[in-house]
Amino acid sequence: MTTFNIRPATKEDVKTILGFILELAVYEKLEHQVVATEEILGNSLFGPRPYAEVFIAELKGDTEPPKPIGYALFFHNFSTFLGIPGIYLEDLYIQPAYRGRGYGTTLLKRLAREAKERKCGRLEWSCLKWNEPSIKFYLSMGAVPMEGWEVYRVTGDALDKLGKSE
Repeated sequence: MTTFNIRPATKEDVKTILGFILELAVYEKLEHQVVATEEILGNSLFGPRPYAEVFIAELKGDTEPPKPIGYALFFHNFSTFLGIPGIYLEDLYIQPAYRGRGYGTTLLKRLAREAKERKCGRLEWSCLKWNEPSIKFYLSMGAVPMEGWEVYRVTGDALDKLGKSE
């Protein structure tokens, strides 16, 4: 019998996590933007100051080792209006062969429980505007788009320039 399991990632999962990140980037047509390596990711997730956490979604058979099929990468943010932390979901990914079976739903629900256990006031994320299957999924889970808000980002040379001392 095959069972579905969600567990916190360990350092031994870095190669798998990076593989999932690359698969997601291909799906999002953004693979050209991925510069993460196992070393960078390992340090960022499991180094002296971890910046994010990961849940691994896996299938486990009676006689087979667990097979990772997806992940959720998340970290804390903070709401000044609520005065308490939230969780920002950077990535939620289930491999295409395993979609439509409730695994993504279960993974998102697990993250929502984690947010409640940590006394967080929100669980939030971004979604590409063209990604209709994901948008429908998120709406079915009770998520609402943040009307009137735009995401801004400073990176690369712009970040270097902005960060230079006056």
